[in-house]
Amino acid sequence: MATKLLLTFAICRLIVTVGLTLDPTELLLLGVDAQLSVDPTDVKAASLDFGLLIGAQPPLAVMHPASSQDVAQLVKAAYGSNFGFTVSARGHGHSINGQAQTANGVVVQMSGSKGGSGMASGRKPPHPRVWPQERFVDVWGGELWIDVLRSTLQHGLAPKSWTDYLYLSVGGTLSNAGISGQAFNHGPQISNVHELDVVTGKGELLTCSEEQNSEMFHAVLGGLGQFGIITRARISLEPAPQRVRWIRVLYSNFSIFTSDQEYLISLHEQPASQKFDYVEGFVIVDEGLINNWRSSFFSPHNPVKISSLDPNGGVLYCLEIAKNYHESTASTVDQMQEVESLLKKLNFIPASVFTTDLPYVDFLDRVHKAELKLRSKGLWEVPHPWLNLFVPKSKIADFDKGVFKGILGNKTSGPILIYPINKNK
Repeated sequence: MATKLLLTFAICRLIVTVGLTLDPTELLLLGVDAQLSVDPTDVKAASLDFGLLIGAQPPLAVMHPASSQDVAQLVKAAYGSNFGFTVSARGHGHSINGQAQTANGVVVQMSGSKGGSGMASGRKPPHPRVWPQERFVDVWGGELWIDVLRSTLQHGLAPKSWTDYLYLSVGGTLSNAGISGQAFNHGPQISNVHELDVVTGKGELLTCSEEQNSEMFHAVLGGLGQFGIITRARISLEPAPQRVRWIRVLYSNFSIFTSDQEYLISLHEQPASQKFDYVEGFVIVDEGLINNWRSSFFSPHNPVKISSLDPNGGVLYCLEIAKNYHESTASTVDQMQEVESLLKKLNFIPASVFTTDLPYVDFLDRVHKAELKLRSKGLWEVPHPWLNLFVPKSKIADFDKGVFKGILGNKTSGPILIYPINKNK
């Protein structure tokens, strides 16, 4: 099974800039129904991002759109101008290198517009609209995934593929890929989209899908914001489970670790009873990471000691796997046997099995709980260097030797996540 491994060095997703032009003197003539804000709080927020690595000059104004037409009107005016003036689409601000910022221009604040200070007109973006029979949901491009989940759960449904962190905008993650532990099975989030509304660089509002404006559809999905602004997405849904059995096991041998990951994702075409619903993992280069990051998973009374699991005190690898289920099957013999049968085929360190059961929503929103802990300690509003890499199966062993065991060694670092992904997904 051809595989790729995505390595993630933080908890965020990119939201990137669309560079456009607009005469600054035309700002007051746009007629966008009081959606433009020059409030200092709005302007300051739009000049920052999660990375906190780029000290950008503040924009001249922040737009709080209430519709696709608002965005199209601004971009069309920008395109028709002969002056250097930029427009940037911003979701929840989780870019790293200032991709969602623009100096001396207009930031389109796609997320948070439902309560922004630019809402003098009382107009707000549309709420998610769920189609239970068709199993999809139409959502505003700035909608946060956590709010998409809350809306769809009212109908017993949920999107198929996620990111690890749900406080990100739909348009932001779809402009990248949207990868988490479900991607081996359903593909990334961009593989679970039926239709988009996109404002192009000329200010045209296009509806696109596999059948309609397909070239734009595929360009925008994963297009890093370079082909247009996503204002609506139609997301595929499936019946939502109620609970999750979340399991972590440890490895000291990288080859065995990746072999087990590759085996588990090779089962993606098997029935649900014969595969896990989530496969991910991370690298542990110091004891602090496993005992502090997402520390609620491990018992504080029994801290994990790298030296006790690896006599050489080297790098450890954690495989994260999860099985979705319903309350009615929580204690059934079949459900427990499914998990045990899959675990028996893995070659982890026997004494390193950590298991917890929790509600489905709590599992999906697990990183937000870690965020709240970091915020309480003043460790969230700090610079966040970040890197995503796709590494082919043929080179991952070299990467382990050169980076995990070489450059990093036993040095303290942030989270290093490893997502095994089927290439054909």
